[in-house]
Amino acid sequence: HCLSARALCRREIDGDRGNGYSWKITLLRNYWKSKVKQEWLSGKYSHVPSQNSLPEKSMYPMDVDTWGEILEAELER
Repeated sequence: HCLSARALCRREIDGDRGNGYSWKITLLRNYWKSKVKQEWLSGKYSHVPSQNSLPEKSMYPMDVDTWGEILEAELER
């Protein structure tokens, strides 16, 4: 799980590890973020008619750089 989360959230996980968090805490802090980010990057929400149509777990607090990655992927589609 740690490696799959790191594949999507390298900056966040490397930052947490650099700040001394254990792998367990790092995974807890980033696992759901990586799942939500993967769904956004894969285009799962590309054709949602309104924000009310988004599933409850489609949002997660992410930083500006992460949303930038998502928007760049959306522009490439």
